[in-house]
Amino acid sequence: MTTISERLFLPNHALLFDLEQLYRCLQTVPDRRKRRGRRYPLAALLMIVVLAKLAGQDSSRAIAHWAKLRKHELSRLFQLKRQAMPHYSTWSRVLGQAVGPEEIEQALSQFFDDQKRSQSPKRGSIQVCLDGKTLRGTIPAGHSHGVHLMAAYLPEQGVVLMQMQIGDKTNEITTAPKVVQALDLRGVVVTGDAMQAQRELSVQIVEAQGDYLWIAKDNQPEMHEEIALLFQPQQSRPGWSAVPMDFRSATTFNKGHGRLEQRTITVSSLLAGYSTFPYLAQVFRLESWAQLTGGRSRHEIRYGLTSLPAAVASPERLLALVRGQWGIENGLHYRRDATMREDHSQLRMGHAPHLLALLNNTVVGLMARQGSTNLAELRREFAYQFDQALATLVA
Repeated sequence: MTTISERLFLPNHALLFDLEQLYRCLQTVPDRRKRRGRRYPLAALLMIVVLAKLAGQDSSRAIAHWAKLRKHELSRLFQLKRQAMPHYSTWSRVLGQAVGPEEIEQALSQFFDDQKRSQSPKRGSIQVCLDGKTLRGTIPAGHSHGVHLMAAYLPEQGVVLMQMQIGDKTNEITTAPKVVQALDLRGVVVTGDAMQAQRELSVQIVEAQGDYLWIAKDNQPEMHEEIALLFQPQQSRPGWSAVPMDFRSATTFNKGHGRLEQRTITVSSLLAGYSTFPYLAQVFRLESWAQLTGGRSRHEIRYGLTSLPAAVASPERLLALVRGQWGIENGLHYRRDATMREDHSQLRMGHAPHLLALLNNTVVGLMARQGSTNLAELRREFAYQFDQALATLVA
């Protein structure tokens, strides 16, 4: 039996991934549908959805129409018994009921697990960002809550390691420990915003051989006040020398998108052993200036804390970790919203919103593997090359 790769020929620069490898991983996903009336293999349907999304089709209706227009080619590619594609309602039902997000998550994790890390990674060498996102299209009219997901994201690789849906009666604070528990934290520094700056979560991470880095705000008022007070300008009295400090700093400059930004981080270890926050090693003050278009400017001061000691993480490293945490917004959430129009999807049946978000993560991860930074451009190129390759199947 010929393989997908042997039936379909794509130029090397357009082949974003190993089709056969991904197909094999999707074939491990159990099919919950009843045998009676089952006309299409689940793995083939899921693979077609991934290909349609790579080709620029984001809504379930657009995916169904894209597949219908290519029914002869796709049926030959996946060696289907029927020379037709499912109706839109079938796609919605399959995505919403035939498979659980956890099972898809496991299969996709297996696919992305080809970049093995060393058995003993250096402490703090791997960054995992925690952040939540609401799928706005799932918010019913007159309501304020919809499907809310929490992701664990590798900013350097552009890959989502884990994503969990937050229940109606829970929140990010109670879901984050479950996400972290599913990860191997050896050599990992988990970063997050003020919502994740929780004592219990910090203990869980460090005792699992990881580290944390959080932004501190008013949800931890004692910690926030201690850090802010430490970095206040010293008032020295005549005849008295200034109190010795261990402050260390690093500064970066960035220019792009019509603005000039300067960020300065000042770091101290003086609160280690003094603060009651568990496993605290360093705290920092991050000051940023931005010169915006039209002569406008922006100035912000933020504070943070980490379990990484000075011997492991320099000010430059801490500044890079903070910027990596911001990267989940631009590298993942913005692409899913702006390019893939995730928030415009109103598909609410069963697990469908969560599953489509997982497949969006897959497309973003495949793009990162290719080394591309422009998802829209990459999808247009793939759509052209893929249709060219499909044409050879019926030539």
